[in-house]
Amino acid sequence: MSKIHILGIAGTFMGGVAALARELGHQVEGSDQAVYPPMSTQLETLGITLSQGYLPSNISADCDEVVVGNALSRGNPAVEAVLDAGRRYTSGAQWLSEQVLPGRDTLAVAGTHGKTTTTTILAYLLQAAGREPGFLIGGVAEDFGVSARIGQGREFVVEADEYDTAFFDKRSKFVHYRPLVAILNNLEYDHADIFPDVEAIERQFHHLVRTVPARGRLIVNGEDAHLERVLAMGCWTPVERFGFAPSLEWSARLIHDDGSAFAVLHRGVEIATVQWPLLGRHNVLNGLAALAAAQAVGVDVAAVAPALARFHSVKRRMEVIGTANDITVYDDFAHHPTAIHTTLQGLRAKVGEARIVVAMEPRSNSMRLGAHSDALAPSLDIADAVVFLARPELPWDAVKVIEAVRGDAQAVADTDALLQRLGELARGGDHVVFMSNGGFDGAPRRFLKKLQGG
Repeated sequence: MSKIHILGIAGTFMGGVAALARELGHQVEGSDQAVYPPMSTQLETLGITLSQGYLPSNISADCDEVVVGNALSRGNPAVEAVLDAGRRYTSGAQWLSEQVLPGRDTLAVAGTHGKTTTTTILAYLLQAAGREPGFLIGGVAEDFGVSARIGQGREFVVEADEYDTAFFDKRSKFVHYRPLVAILNNLEYDHADIFPDVEAIERQFHHLVRTVPARGRLIVNGEDAHLERVLAMGCWTPVERFGFAPSLEWSARLIHDDGSAFAVLHRGVEIATVQWPLLGRHNVLNGLAALAAAQAVGVDVAAVAPALARFHSVKRRMEVIGTANDITVYDDFAHHPTAIHTTLQGLRAKVGEARIVVAMEPRSNSMRLGAHSDALAPSLDIADAVVFLARPELPWDAVKVIEAVRGDAQAVADTDALLQRLGELARGGDHVVFMSNGGFDGAPRRFLKKLQGG
């Protein structure tokens, strides 16, 4: 086995690559600029040596290969050192396609929203069916305790990201996976740093469609116009659509308005009922897509659907981290306006008239570039109060967004000020939701500790 160094190892995808490489017997080390849970915890548990920062000296001289994360670009000192030394390097997606996926039936989950949750549900369903699948999930799945494993079965489930592969490979990561079954969950404009418009993203999704064989299956959100445009570019694979419309091949009928229970219909015939801990219409669609994909590889949906009653989602997907002084604190990864809205919608259906307070860090590249600034305020309409962490380097006009928010909204410049303001705002019975796709300086747990008197 070889020794590899992973640049960007603390990212959710690259951390999964590290876990798989370690399981295959490779010696693994890595470096990253920002390290925070849950991925840092996983790496520590695996005993993987982790160096802080991208110093060339952090890459051991005896490494056989360097796996480069897509967060790194030219000018990064570690990247420049790898190139200057003529070292062997690859991307995480290519490493996965060459080292793990050959000989497997790959099930890929693509979409602007819900990839991580849907990937986790699908892996869970295959596990419940006794398939022992492998998987790579962009987060730590609570039911598995890890974000990735090789698995003993034929199937491998992978979260299929449309973001670019690496500084030397500007194709979307998902074109490397060549799946037998692909879920196309939804498609909206995102990743403003690399895609000029939604049409450019549609083209990348079509590149994925072109790789799915005729013997495979495409599981497609039948209520998404952008995905219909993707299929109109050409499709050579049987398609099954899902959604709430009864006319679709797979449809859901809500039993509880908050999405905690729903009936599953296949071609108009009710075949199963799901009762589970997840909330929201978006999660109903995620579950429906996963059930359809499981059926595509021969799983009896009626037999495995009851197992979802015991399903736990991924860490940082509306994860309740604790309650103190009758205030419930959540940690959530949502950062796109649509995901923010649907997440809060599900919480509102659960908590009724109770106050919802949101602490938000606009951190994604699209947010930082202002691509979602107009849609951000309406996405927060359900919240009673919002506190933005508007760091000084945030380029869009936070004042404009704050003025457009329906509820009480304000911005602070640092995490300490945010925690102070939340402490003044929150009262018994409130639900406080922290939303960020980054570490948020540990704010959710710091706030819980503050409530506990720590």
